[in-house]
Amino acid sequence: MADKHIDEISGVETTGHEWDGIRELNNPLPRWWLWSFYATIVWAIAYTVVYPAWPMLTDATKGLFNYSSRAELAAEVAGAKAAQAGMVEKIAALPVKEILADPQLTQFATAAGAAAFKVNCVQCHGSGAAGGAGYPNLNDDDWLWGGNIEQIQQTIAHGIRYNADADTRVSEMPAFADILKPEEVRQVAAYVVSLTGTPHDSALVEPGRQLFADNCASCHGEDARGNREFGAPNLADAIWLKVQGEEQIAAQIRQPKHGVMPGWNVRLGDATVKELAVYIHSLGGGE
Repeated sequence: MADKHIDEISGVETTGHEWDGIRELNNPLPRWWLWSFYATIVWAIAYTVVYPAWPMLTDATKGLFNYSSRAELAAEVAGAKAAQAGMVEKIAALPVKEILADPQLTQFATAAGAAAFKVNCVQCHGSGAAGGAGYPNLNDDDWLWGGNIEQIQQTIAHGIRYNADADTRVSEMPAFADILKPEEVRQVAAYVVSLTGTPHDSALVEPGRQLFADNCASCHGEDARGNREFGAPNLADAIWLKVQGEEQIAAQIRQPKHGVMPGWNVRLGDATVKELAVYIHSLGGGE
């Protein structure tokens, strides 16, 4: 057996490992570290005995305490629902106007509606309800179908152009490519742009104004400020839902795009729809 090597500087025995002339000292670990390490082993063994730990073929060991994080969560959720039950029942029973008249119910409904919005509505309207191309901004005061609390509830409950609901809101802009000549479409587009901006050719505005009065005013109004009975947008406020710019406006006139929103009453229930309506109304654009 080879003689033990003692480091000349420290006087400590080496392990026998050497690399590039450097020898490894055989310093023992501190006692406190070793005892801490042993304690963690004992703790781990005790934990696996007391709590669920070891996976089996179809289940896992239950542990002496028979603890279940899922059961604990289910109990907490059940407790929260029980605490909220009275408020939810009141919301379900009251018209939305009366909910707004009760500060406590309004606060509860706003918080619940915000949670429901994050689960069901952000995919289209965005996390901040600011919308996007083709999806309405719910923070402003530009409403196709009306922005009072009852109108908002109606829209959420039954949707827009949602074939599965007989009470859905329905409107349809005709394809004017079948009605107007290409030059007339450009004239109408120039007039619409002139309401809030500068068209490419100002000479098209006046003939476009007359064409608008003859073909578009019945829905959008003589002043082009829209008609909520038909879901016809206000064209004079520089807020654009589906298009922006003269070329896109002309394309919308020729072959319009129509959005669809599902009716949420069946899926979410009357109480949650009311909570959503209160929340959206609270964003600042409600009337």
